[in-house]
Amino acid sequence: METLLQQIINGLILGSMYALVALGYTMVYGIINLINFAHGDVLMVGALTSWAIIVRMQESMPGTPGWLILLIALLISCVVAAVLNFVIEKVAYRPLRNSPKLAPLITAIGMSILLQTLAMIIFKPNYKPYPMLLPSKPFQVGGAVITTTQIMILGLTAVSLAVLMYLVNYTKLGRAMRATAENPRVAALMGVKPDMVISATFVIGAILATIAGVMYASNYGTVQHTMGFLPGLKAFTAAVFGGIGNLAGAVVGGILLGLIESIGSGYIGTLTGGVLGSHYSDIFAFIVLIIMLTLRPSGLLGERVADRA
Repeated sequence: METLLQQIINGLILGSMYALVALGYTMVYGIINLINFAHGDVLMVGALTSWAIIVRMQESMPGTPGWLILLIALLISCVVAAVLNFVIEKVAYRPLRNSPKLAPLITAIGMSILLQTLAMIIFKPNYKPYPMLLPSKPFQVGGAVITTTQIMILGLTAVSLAVLMYLVNYTKLGRAMRATAENPRVAALMGVKPDMVISATFVIGAILATIAGVMYASNYGTVQHTMGFLPGLKAFTAAVFGGIGNLAGAVVGGILLGLIESIGSGYIGTLTGGVLGSHYSDIFAFIVLIIMLTLRPSGLLGERVADRA
């Protein structure tokens, strides 16, 4: 039971990060029907930027509390990633908005490769240890262990999701996002500026991806220029799993995928008689994707047009 509880905790933490990134995918798809495959690399840029800021602050301001350094690094990284995603939308995607669907898809893949290459040049290709800024003393929960960093991840995810749901459902920008998702031309006639709404959606997605990236780096203790590829791909799987274009679906899909991956990796060795180990845990995400696309292509919660923002 202790093993199962530990894997559930690990799954919730992993699923929280997938959910935040999946929201970026599903928001962009809900408004302009684009799969932004560079989204995972925005996570990477946010994580690497926060690493650089943390290292610089530790050198220049020794004695500063770890939580304060992490908070400052997170805020600055969110701004950097938001500006980056704003520029990407304006330069790479906006000119192709009325092009055949394949053109922006290829552009998104090209943008992903470009971001990875630029990050490799700027930050160098080696793995970098991410500083431990929060107390490392673990807490016992029913025989399982959870750290301060993991508690922070769960809390930050809950706050981020609550703020996003409030933004989408109760603010003027949220109404504009839902209207643009429903029908951009009619929304424009009613005074909504679709270009502004789309740019805002990319900015919000970048902030969520950066939060996920900093949490990912804090939890696993390392950063590198390719670190966003696999989490981005799994988050896309989570968005499809839950129903791409649906905000609640992205959250449900992310958390379920994290649980499936974590619990599966804990028992895969036993289930396969030792043939496969926990390092094969990545296969679960893509098995889930194949099964979901085969049995229910619209995802667990389908796609409700009114919630596509």
